[in-house]
Amino acid sequence: MDVRPLTFVVGTGRSGSTALSRILNLHPDVLSLNEMFASLGESALPGEPVSGEEFWQVLAGPNRFFDGLTRSGVPLPEFLYNRLDGGRYSADTTGIPALCLMVLPHLVAGNARETDTDGGNTEDAEAAGADAARVDPAEVDAALDALEPAVRGLPRRPAGQQYEALFGLLSARFGGGHAVVERSGYSLQAVPKLRRVFPHARFVHLFRDGPDCAVSMSRHIGYRSIAVLREIFRRTGVSALTELTPDLVSTLPHDLSEVLGERFDPALLLERPMPVTDFGALWSELVTEGEKSLDGLPPDRRAGLSYEGLLDTPREELARLAVFAGVEPYPVWLERGAALLDGARRGAALRLPRAELAELRERCAPGMRALGLEPAADGTGVRP
Repeated sequence: MDVRPLTFVVGTGRSGSTALSRILNLHPDVLSLNEMFASLGESALPGEPVSGEEFWQVLAGPNRFFDGLTRSGVPLPEFLYNRLDGGRYSADTTGIPALCLMVLPHLVAGNARETDTDGGNTEDAEAAGADAARVDPAEVDAALDALEPAVRGLPRRPAGQQYEALFGLLSARFGGGHAVVERSGYSLQAVPKLRRVFPHARFVHLFRDGPDCAVSMSRHIGYRSIAVLREIFRRTGVSALTELTPDLVSTLPHDLSEVLGERFDPALLLERPMPVTDFGALWSELVTEGEKSLDGLPPDRRAGLSYEGLLDTPREELARLAVFAGVEPYPVWLERGAALLDGARRGAALRLPRAELAELRERCAPGMRALGLEPAADGTGVRP
C-alpha cells in the first residue's frame, strides 16, 4: 500500500482553523479532511486491529453527543450536513453518520468551489454556511454509499492501515490525493494517539494569541459544551463519555446530567456562568500538554503556524505549510487562499475590562511561555 504524505494540523481550535481547512481544500494536490477525528469521536483511533465491518461502524455510526446538540437546537456552527435540505439522515431520526457531519460535505463543497472565486469572512458560521450552500445532499449520501462496500470488505488490520485505505478511496472520488491533511479543532490532546497510529505523520501546531483564543472559546457553543463535559468528567472520575454509566450520571446535579440526554434545554449551555478566565486556563493547559506531546519529533515532522502569522504574511505562511505537507505552493492557490483569511476578530481580548484582561493574561501565561511567545507591544497578537 502506498503511504501518502500525511499531516495533522492540531491545536486548541478557535485559531483560524476552519478557514485553513477551506484553503487546503482549494489545493489540487491535497485531500483536505475537515474535522475528521473530531467527528468520529472517542472510537476513532483503536489500539487493536479492526475489521472492515468494525471500521465502517466507526465511520458511519452517529456521534451521539453531537446529534444531541443538534436536536437541542445548539449545533456547532461547523456542522455541515444538518444545514442541508433533503439529506437522507437526520439527528432527530436516523442519526447523522459521523463521516457525513463535516468531512464529506467539505469535500463535496471543495469540488463545487473550483468554479467560483469568492473570498471573504470564513469564521465559523460564515465558513460553514458558505460550504453548506455549495453542497448537494444527494452527493454526500452517494459518497457515503460508495464507501460502504469498499470499507466493509477490508481485511482485519491495524487502524492506521484502514485509514490509509480510506484516504485512497476518498482521493479516488474527490482528487487531491498526493498528500493528506487532516485538521480538527480541540485536537492537541489526541497527539499521543495520532503518533501511535500514524508513526510516519507530520504535525503542524496551529495556535493563536492566548487571550484572544480564550475569548473566542467562551462565546462558542462547542467550547461551552467542552467545559461542561470536563466538569462531568472531573466529578465522576472518568475520561470519556463511553465510560459514563447510568449510576455515575445519577450522581451529577441536574444542570450537568441533563446535557447528556437525548435533548436538553439550550440554556444549560448558553446561560451557564463561564468566566472567560476559565477558558484562558483551558487554553494554557491544552497548549502546554500539547507541546509536550509533540516533543521529540524531528524538525521535518513538526512545525508551528500562528494565526497572526497567517494574517500578517499569508502567502509566505501558506507556502511554508504547503512545502511541509509535501505539495507545491502554486501561486494561484496562494492568492485564493490569502483571500479567504479575515483578521476582523484580532485583538478581541483588548475589549475586556482592564482587570479581567489582566487576569486572563495571567491565566494564559503558561501556554504563552510553552510556545515561546509574549504579547505584541500593541496587544493585538503575539511575537517571539
